[in-house]
Amino acid sequence: MTVTLRGAGLTEDQVVAVARQGEQVVLAAAARTKMERSRTRVERAAASREPVYGVSTGFGALAGTRVAPLRQPELQLALIRSHAAGVGPPVDREVVRATMLLRARTLAMGMSGVRPLLADALIAMLNEGITPLVPRYGSVGCSGDLAPLAHIGLALVGEGEVVDAQGGRRSAAQALKSARLKAVKLETKEGLALINGTDGMLGMLLLACADAELLLKTADVTAAMSAEALLGTDRTFQSRLQEVRPHPGQAASAANLTRLMSDSQIVASHRHSQHAVQDSYSVRCSPQVAGAARDTLDFARRIAEVELSSTIDNPIVMENGDVESNGNFHGEPLAFAADFLAIAAAEVGSIAERRVDRLLDPHRSQGLPPFLAEEPGVNSGLMVAQYTAAALVAENRRLAAPASVDSVPTSGMQEDHVSMGWGAALKLRTVLDNVAHILAVELCAAARAQELRRPLEASPATAAVRAALRKQVAGVGPDRIVAPELAAAEALIRDGTIIGAAESVVGSLR
Repeated sequence: MTVTLRGAGLTEDQVVAVARQGEQVVLAAAARTKMERSRTRVERAAASREPVYGVSTGFGALAGTRVAPLRQPELQLALIRSHAAGVGPPVDREVVRATMLLRARTLAMGMSGVRPLLADALIAMLNEGITPLVPRYGSVGCSGDLAPLAHIGLALVGEGEVVDAQGGRRSAAQALKSARLKAVKLETKEGLALINGTDGMLGMLLLACADAELLLKTADVTAAMSAEALLGTDRTFQSRLQEVRPHPGQAASAANLTRLMSDSQIVASHRHSQHAVQDSYSVRCSPQVAGAARDTLDFARRIAEVELSSTIDNPIVMENGDVESNGNFHGEPLAFAADFLAIAAAEVGSIAERRVDRLLDPHRSQGLPPFLAEEPGVNSGLMVAQYTAAALVAENRRLAAPASVDSVPTSGMQEDHVSMGWGAALKLRTVLDNVAHILAVELCAAARAQELRRPLEASPATAAVRAALRKQVAGVGPDRIVAPELAAAEALIRDGTIIGAAESVVGSLR
């Protein structure tokens, strides 16, 4: 599909498609008209005797310094250069592409007072696969993602470094020349309009929402597999039990588990036995935890949806021609959403690790061999895979500490409260990566445990998942290197194979 920038109306799916799949982008004619109209208003303001922040004044604590009209373009280039002050390894290509798309989207809203040329230049770089190198550290999430966006702006003016469509690192000037693109010569307000937005943290939040949806469905699949293997009951997942506490996410997760465990010989074999009256919390309360995470994801998506329809710039050009300063660049809404989603995701990983530990412990696994080993003692089975999951849970607990409650004043105390939204979004991505690793451990352990219950067979849905896994990961046997198998399992989770296998039996999961 081709993504058309009209300003408002961009969706999460479109952002993901451009960021990850390299979908092409075009600027709508109506957006171009709005940009031209607002540009005329800015040029009028630039010539006025009245000071206008970022147009005829300096920036931040230097807002009281007037800049003569002839030096205003110089001011804009100096801004990009001075604010490109990030450090550390580059952020992922998909993050930069999402950020570029979202900055072009804001410009296309027609309230930034810049020429359509700027949006065209960002779009051209996206379409040619030219990705600026953006250091990981430098944004405090207020006045927008200044440093990351400035590094993107550098590439736009032909400075700094980029990664080209072939993955080679080169100067921006060389890459633009090879793609037959011209470096932009900034004019009044245009440097400021390139960097004063929440596009980096919003891009990361949108990508994280897409990842979280996949992982939450996967967590239901692995929870169902573990519940079967632990001789758990499915009675606790009945819809009537969810109706007395009607959280939407909980009901969705419980419905998934009921469908996934349907027609399981393992479950049927002990449906009326004494031990199945009440399972452990990590089994019985899976929908309560994964469901709460689903509701948190819904909250994060509502915040992102509002931001996707917003103009994030300062100052902005109103329809009546007024150029007004504002605080809409403050990233607190996104910081809160990213922090909250990180907490929720960390808990999904935590409860999954508890199920893994139970599967491996012969005192609690209802007759499974220690560590699911073929010959315990000679072999250690998946003993240390659980260590790995435990280490990731511990890291996620640290990362779940909110970034948004921190604030370090900047710009000579002019910017005396900041959101740390960029940092919140960065650590959210790490938490989700860790959850994917943990679920890969549970997938491998639960599949092996199910096989150890034979001749009883698991449900058709979880058997289909196990069959998909077995194409890449062998079953019970003498000890072998575990790391490649966990990596293979994770790849099957990330590319949707695991969910696809389950849904081939039960239909779409909620």
